[in-house]
Amino acid sequence: MSAETLFRIHLVFGYIAWLLCFGAYIWPWLKAMDRVEAHRAIATLHSFRFFGLVFLLPGVVGPNLPESFTTFAAYGDFATGVLAMLALVTIRIRPLFWLFVIAFNAVGAVDILVDYYHATQVNLPAMAGELGATYAIPIIYVPLLMITHAVALYWLVRRGANVVRPLAGEVTA
Repeated sequence: MSAETLFRIHLVFGYIAWLLCFGAYIWPWLKAMDRVEAHRAIATLHSFRFFGLVFLLPGVVGPNLPESFTTFAAYGDFATGVLAMLALVTIRIRPLFWLFVIAFNAVGAVDILVDYYHATQVNLPAMAGELGATYAIPIIYVPLLMITHAVALYWLVRRGANVVRPLAGEVTA
C-alpha cells in the first residue's frame, strides 16, 4: 500500500475514531457544563497548539517537506495556542474571555482549513513520510481540534446574542 493511501486511511479513521469518542464521552460531558466552562475546557485543549512549532524544527520533519505547508501550519497553530491561553487567563474578565474564545476558534479553524488546502496543493499524502515525528499530529490531534472548533463555533453562533450582549454591556459599563 502506498504512503499516500496509508495517510488518507489514517486521516479518515482519525476523524471517525474521534467522532465516535466525542459523541460517546466528550459531547455529553461538555453539554452538561455551563457555556463558560465548556468553552474553557475547549480552550485548555487548544492551548497546547504551541506544539505546532515543531514543524519548523530541523530533524523532526523531513528536509523535503515544503515550507509553504510547514510555516503556515506552525505559526497558525502557535497563534491559536496563544489566543487559547489568553482566553484561559482572562476567564474573570468576561468580555475579554469571549473575545479570545471567538478569536482562537476562528483563527484555529481557518488555520486547519488552510493547512488542508496547502497539504492538497503540495500533495502531502504522497510525501507523508516527510512528516517524520509530526505524522501523528494530522492523524490523531487535528481531527479532535477541528471537531472542537466546529462545536465551539456552533455554540458561539447559536448563542451569539448571549455572548454579544454581555460583551457590549460590560464594555460600556
